[in-house]
Amino acid sequence: MKKQTKEKITADITIGELIKKHPKAAEILFKEGLMCVMCGMAGNETVKQGAEAHGINVKKLVEKLNKGIK
Repeated sequence: MKKQTKEKITADITIGELIKKHPKAAEILFKEGLMCVMCGMAGNETVKQGAEAHGINVKKLVEKLNKGIK
């Protein structure tokens, strides 16, 4: 049997793709201060771009996303 590997979330994934693959990520992003998760522009913006635009530490946000999405 082939071992399944978990895809690691990176800062380069778009917010839209992240939410599509991991709906729970929206809650995490919202809690961390990325309030525009559902706005039209956020869908094409990367996690890094969104975090930087809102003064959020990108590295810490990505760590929280990877911990929170299991």
